[in-house]
Amino acid sequence: MASGLRSFDAVKISKTLSYLLRHGAEKEGFELLPGGYLYVDDILRRKKFHMVVTVKDIHAIVDTNDKKRFTLVIDEESKRLKICANQGHSIQVEDLDLSPIEHAEEFPIIVHGTYYKYWQFIAQEGLKRMNRNHIHFAAGLQGQDGVISGMRSSCQIIIYLDLAKALERE
Repeated sequence: MASGLRSFDAVKISKTLSYLLRHGAEKEGFELLPGGYLYVDDILRRKKFHMVVTVKDIHAIVDTNDKKRFTLVIDEESKRLKICANQGHSIQVEDLDLSPIEHAEEFPIIVHGTYYKYWQFIAQEGLKRMNRNHIHFAAGLQGQDGVISGMRSSCQIIIYLDLAKALERE
């Protein structure tokens, strides 16, 4: 990595950022800004990051993340750098930048990846968001037509959804 981080360190930092921004902000003493953002300088003052991770490292992690998990922007008012997770939150996020699907034909293929151990429950109960705010879908299989996210590569089962039918049930 250009920042000087070893691959292992980048993965560890990325996972820590994912936890913080998607699940643990309040538990860690943060108050999320609208859109789920936190100021990078506030994060870097924390014990897990202080004197170990730099702003350059954060940029490298965001820029090289193959699933585009994070967004970095400069706050217009404070001129401070802030970061958010793009999806997968289990905590409430005010003004999360998600758009509802209005026309099923925009997404001819919608899939959800899961594991054998959950299949019986899904077959009986249907897909549920569980402890997350949304059910995670992908508009195709990873690597197809620009699909970069939507399921873990270790998923054992891929569920294809009829989006038009699902939207009718809302």
